[in-house]
Amino acid sequence: MRTVRRIHRLTASFLSVALLIVAVSGILLGWKKNSNGYLHPDSYQGTTTDLARWLPLDSLRNIAIMTMRERGGEGLSEEIDRIDIRPDYGMVKFVFAHHYHGVQLDGATGAVLQVEHRRSDVVEDIHDMSIIDKLLGVDGEIFKLIYTTFTGLSLLLFTATGILLRYPPKKMKSNGKPVSDITGQTGT
Repeated sequence: MRTVRRIHRLTASFLSVALLIVAVSGILLGWKKNSNGYLHPDSYQGTTTDLARWLPLDSLRNIAIMTMRERGGEGLSEEIDRIDIRPDYGMVKFVFAHHYHGVQLDGATGAVLQVEHRRSDVVEDIHDMSIIDKLLGVDGEIFKLIYTTFTGLSLLLFTATGILLRYPPKKMKSNGKPVSDITGQTGT
């Protein structure tokens, strides 16, 4: 039981930090669409939902890159991470890789509807610790995989040792003597 207690305390130390990060970031992610555009940028309405009247995607992409150059500042990557086409809004979002910005454009006119600072993407990267991979410039999200695996296994181990400490076997023998349970009483 001493070994079980030691393992339980060790995993608790790690998990207290990891679960605090997961809990706070999880709450923020749960509220992101209800943050009045602070965490997750609101989607703006374009002029038409008729895709036949939209500009070609490469033209919209060029407008988004020029907008990021002009409004985003010097030195930001112009690499596009994803394009979010919203026909029901008449709008298209260009989300940039390597920084947390996006540009919303009217699909038909190319007018800039919003230059976004995507705080919810930062919170998501903190939530799964892929932010460390990005800060270190590591491809393949190796830190994220190690962190999530270690956190998950620690939580399983913490739960198992907690159950063993809460519901110890009635009688354990070690060298022929009863082993005391968590309360310090010996089993019968």
